[in-house]
Amino acid sequence: MATFQFELVSPEKLLLSRDVEMAVLPAAEGEMGVLPGHSPMIVALGGGVITVREGGQVTERLFVGGGFAEVTPERCTVLADEATPVAQLSRATAESRIREAEEAFATAAGETPEKRDAAMARLLSARAMLQAAQAA
Repeated sequence: MATFQFELVSPEKLLLSRDVEMAVLPAAEGEMGVLPGHSPMIVALGGGVITVREGGQVTERLFVGGGFAEVTPERCTVLADEATPVAQLSRATAESRIREAEEAFATAAGETPEKRDAAMARLLSARAMLQAAQAA
């Protein structure tokens, strides 16, 4: 089966770099599958799980808190704000982040639209983390 180079980079380190068959990304507009030969694009990511497939099976599931992906026909590079293997997610941490994000969103009610949008993105990312932690 055809493959492409997939790289996942967080602020701390390079987490993954290898040839894969498919990657499913949590794009800001919804989940997006990447296969070899994909059209070039740059995509904003929301909080969610990146699923990597190799040999016809899911080999990696990583939670990202947001970021960007650059896709070319031969490569997909994800620059994540944060990245954690789903198996290492903590439900308690996710619930704490949700509480903090809800407070920040309530505080942002009287702020600019950009600040409200950022607070909502943080809340949605925290909820996605909890969902991923529960599914692990």
